[in-house]
Amino acid sequence: MKLNTNSNTYTMLYATGVVVIVAFLLAFAYAALKDRSDANERIDKKQQILAALNIRNLDKSDVEAKYKEVVMQDKVVDAQGNVKDEGTDKDKAGFTIDRKDIGADNLPIYICEVDGKKKFVLPMVGKGLWGGIWGFVALDDDGQTVFGSYFSHESETAGLGSLIKEQKFQDAFVGKQAYSADGNAALKVVKSGAVQDAEHEVDGITGATLTSNGVRDMITEYLSLYKTYLSKK
Repeated sequence: MKLNTNSNTYTMLYATGVVVIVAFLLAFAYAALKDRSDANERIDKKQQILAALNIRNLDKSDVEAKYKEVVMQDKVVDAQGNVKDEGTDKDKAGFTIDRKDIGADNLPIYICEVDGKKKFVLPMVGKGLWGGIWGFVALDDDGQTVFGSYFSHESETAGLGSLIKEQKFQDAFVGKQAYSADGNAALKVVKSGAVQDAEHEVDGITGATLTSNGVRDMITEYLSLYKTYLSKK
């Protein structure tokens, strides 16, 4: 029996066949590339943590070794200062927590050692002008002085809000104090050129007020969440 290629039945069968084949190919490609994608995400996250520790511009092949050298634990704590997981196995506690799952009851914290000195790296997430922003702030062993920082974004405006990803902006945080004398989160981003408290304030990005405010709010929120643990360290 000859199939009528002009019939609706033929068209539906043909379209269904194409959809099934494409779906199969996409599923196969996803499965084949997933391991590579996961590995790239892992390396990228570790590069960001290292950048907050002022360790930058490493070849990808060197990232894992350097990370293993300087990151001692990936603890999980809560806003009451309780330690939920010591993270001594590395990469199996705080590191596994997705950004969307970070919150008051689920706070990763990386205990690091750089040049023989202890550092705390605090992950944080927030919202910029067009989408999510996130970062890592590294503090010295005093739990107060900023050793380094790294910030990034999903979709901020090129040449404006996207500049939070630039080292020039991030370096401005180095040496600032995270908390005020009364223990409240005090590190903040202010309007460009409006810094009055050099101990705690950083110039925002000109023309990117909402993104700068997003970084400010994110830092305030997460320093407040981590402060009890840091005070008990």
